[in-house]
Amino acid sequence: MGAESKRRFMYYVYIIYSAKLGKEYIGFTGDLKKRLIEHNQQRVSYTSRGVPWELIYYEAFVNKKDAMNEEKFFKTGSGRERRKLILEYTRRTRNQSGEVA
Repeated sequence: MGAESKRRFMYYVYIIYSAKLGKEYIGFTGDLKKRLIEHNQQRVSYTSRGVPWELIYYEAFVNKKDAMNEEKFFKTGSGRERRKLILEYTRRTRNQSGEVA
């Protein structure tokens, strides 16, 4: 077995934001770059109206089940509170750096 076959696969929970809709979307994927492209190329029906989508947060996991549990958490009441804090932090950080939020 070569080094390539020993490579660890990562799973990602992500939050993207659409300024057009003023909404966020929570997802789970094994290929974050590819998935963000799919969202922005309107290849995901649920998010097609909100283009462009901006990645505002992600977490990487080695274990698929952990990532799936985190995605579920983000969709609970406590998770919504955490998402709200993340979005507020993102806006504040961008405003301080001179970017338009």
